Amino acid sequence: MLDDFIIRSALAGLAVALAASPLGCFVVWRKMSYYGEATSHSAILGISLSLYFSVSLFLGVFIMALFASLMVTLFVNRYYSADTILGVFSHSTLALGLLAVSILPAQNANLESYLIGQLLAVTKVDLIYIWCGSFLIICLIYSRWKQLLILTVSEDLTVASGFNPMKEKWILNLGIAILVAVAVKVVGILLVTSMLIIPPAASRPLVRQPGMMVIISTIIGCVSVILGLVLSVYIDTPTGPSIIFITTVFFVSSWVAVFLYKKAFLTGNSSSK
Repeated sequence: MLDDFIIRSALAGLAVALAASPLGCFVVWRKMSYYGEATSHSAILGISLSLYFSVSLFLGVFIMALFASLMVTLFVNRYYSADTILGVFSHSTLALGLLAVSILPAQNANLESYLIGQLLAVTKVDLIYIWCGSFLIICLIYSRWKQLLILTVSEDLTVASGFNPMKEKWILNLGIAILVAVAVKVVGILLVTSMLIIPPAASRPLVRQPGMMVIISTIIGCVSVILGLVLSVYIDTPTGPSIIFITTVFFVSSWVAVFLYKKAFLTGNSSSK
């Protein structure tokens, strides 16, 4: 029989994987990985605020991540280039958050658990928050699937199709903010972006259709959660990094498999001639 904490951990990790994969596909397609990193780094400031005011960790992180999305959206292309403002905001909010956490009472601040996650410590209440947030992300993505795909192709095409590009961007922003909030306990602030981009990046060379890429990346994410949890329990490694390690193995394996397939295909064609 599996212990209750292992079952809770598995359910929490699977919830994040189910939400991160479809959202991560759009992050990869739109080259928003650094944007996701800037949003996730701001979460440490949200954690310090939630601890200081004794409010829900998920609420504090979500509010700060959404605020980060707003600030980045307002500044990009107005005063600075995207990479500049994302770099400034990412590292400044991370530094400010670390400073804020360091001055909190020692018994309230476990910095390492926030940075790399504490999946094995997920409670039943945490599980409810995580599943509700993940379900909301899935609903957002699939209710706006067509519009988000068009936006990925071209903003001008989005306008021509009768949709508002800014509205669709804010849906992605909202999804990333929610994911950061629910994934903090699973993989930690430093690894949230990895959960977003590595499974979709691993599936990208294997398929061409957007829908299939979402399916394959979701499978990779879910399997990585289970194998990472097993690795953590039996070898006593940190759970969050263990999960990301498994996703990285899938990423490398997918590219190696494609390379070997193309090499074999080209060798077969040349020999047949």
